[in-house]
Amino acid sequence: MCDVLAHEIDNALANADNKIWHAHPVWFLNENPIVGYSKQKPGIRLMFWSGADFAEAKLDVVGKKFKDASVFLNDVSEVPRRDLRRWLKRRN
Repeated sequence: MCDVLAHEIDNALANADNKIWHAHPVWFLNENPIVGYSKQKPGIRLMFWSGADFAEAKLDVVGKKFKDASVFLNDVSEVPRRDLRRWLKRRN
């Protein structure tokens, strides 16, 4: 699942810098974190910084401090590829 996420993100954000940040893969544009994922108890959390501005129902875990939004995934079949591509276009 993480390989699929990384592939989709790399393809959509070709100009982004990818690095390990706080022990998790994160993609940056102009030194600002854009998207990343991490393993947590509920599953793999795919998170978009400033994702709350997307107003997307599927990004249902919304942070309060950083306006982040995320979704938890537990199987590669749950990766919302079409949605993911749309979300990434908003950040590119």
